[in-house]
Amino acid sequence: MTTTSSEPAADAVPAVRSFEGVSGDDQAMRAWAEALVARARSEGVELTGDDGLLTALVRRVLQTGLEVEMTDHLGYERHAVEGRGSGNSRNGSYPKTVTTDIGKVDLRVPRDRDSSFAPVTVPKGRRRMDGLSGQVISLYAKGMSTGDIQAHLGEIYGTEISRDTISRITDAVVEDMQTWQSRPLDRIYPVLLIDAINVKIRDGQVGNRPVYVAMGVNLDGQRDVLGMWVGPSGGEGAKFWMAVLTELRNRGVADVFIACCDGLKGLPDALRATWPDADVQLCVVHLVRSSLRFTSKRYWGPICRDMKEIYTAPSLESAEARFATFVEDWEPRYPAMIDTWRRSWAEFVPFLAFPIELRTIVYTTNAVESLNARFRRAVATNPLPQRAGRPQGALPRSPRKKPRPIQPDRPDQRMEDHPQRPDHPLRRQDRHQPMTSRPVTHSSGHSHLYP
Repeated sequence: MTTTSSEPAADAVPAVRSFEGVSGDDQAMRAWAEALVARARSEGVELTGDDGLLTALVRRVLQTGLEVEMTDHLGYERHAVEGRGSGNSRNGSYPKTVTTDIGKVDLRVPRDRDSSFAPVTVPKGRRRMDGLSGQVISLYAKGMSTGDIQAHLGEIYGTEISRDTISRITDAVVEDMQTWQSRPLDRIYPVLLIDAINVKIRDGQVGNRPVYVAMGVNLDGQRDVLGMWVGPSGGEGAKFWMAVLTELRNRGVADVFIACCDGLKGLPDALRATWPDADVQLCVVHLVRSSLRFTSKRYWGPICRDMKEIYTAPSLESAEARFATFVEDWEPRYPAMIDTWRRSWAEFVPFLAFPIELRTIVYTTNAVESLNARFRRAVATNPLPQRAGRPQGALPRSPRKKPRPIQPDRPDQRMEDHPQRPDHPLRRQDRHQPMTSRPVTHSSGHSHLYP
């Protein structure tokens, strides 16, 4: 089907009053689409492909949009007498091919004599519609490499896009990311949740780098990701957290009521130095995990039940009484676990002053952990995330080592040839000699042959 084919009769296609009301006029739109599909089938026209119905419709819509824009720009219709002596008029057109979600579409972009026409339907310099660029960015955000995206678009849409083009598309969001990272923040956040996640990043060489994440709960009760920062190699550190917290304060965060963090050494001091009036809450989940590191798995069940009695206590006095019982039961066996609780008690108890409905918000950093889980899924197939707007490729697979060939002449490969090693019943037998069977007699008196 081409754009020069005859238009369908007016009574053959039900009219749709406006595309803005399509969502409220589904029956009219459905009847209109069914009539178009029926006519295309009756004339033997494919629905998809270069000469298909969808491609022709998209071409006609875009071409019509360009012509309407030119008419609005000049102020008169084509061949109208009002254009005589107006100082500007149409000056032909030039060909342009744009890539859309359904494939490539050939257009004729109109021109005016003073070159002041700037179309919006298909802007100058743009060869891809927003839908395709959005798909590229979405696929890249899900962890697909540039090669995988290229193969996917070629297989599904028949669209050929080079890896360099895909890289430029993904780089287009870097400016928006930088604007988001430096945006001003609210003056007060009742709750601040901070945590870090380690991901693989290529910066000259591949290595684990911590990504620091800060999430705030505003006065309306909505969660807001305040920012993400890639730190230096070597693991999470309180010194870098101090720089992050200082940046948050410079971006407008004047006060925080309660800040929840893990048990990183020096982090509570960094929070108090940034916001002196803030209460520092130690993440209960991190405290429980840290406690179980000093215990045997066989006791994890009763220990977790006793710890739950402490952090679900209705008041601070009740929590102290239950902790005293916890100390009596487990300190003789695991003193290191009890010392961990005693050192962390000052940062553990602040949430007990809140009602039970609010404790679930401030007693753990699980909200940030949920966000980190999404990061892990995003980089599961492509472990190297984007840095400085440059897409990264997947890690090369290390070649398998070939097994060393057996060389009987070498004395280090035959234990029996080493006189300094005495014979012992537990020594392995010569791998090049057939194994002999020996009788083994049990206490019952029965004898069996074992190789």
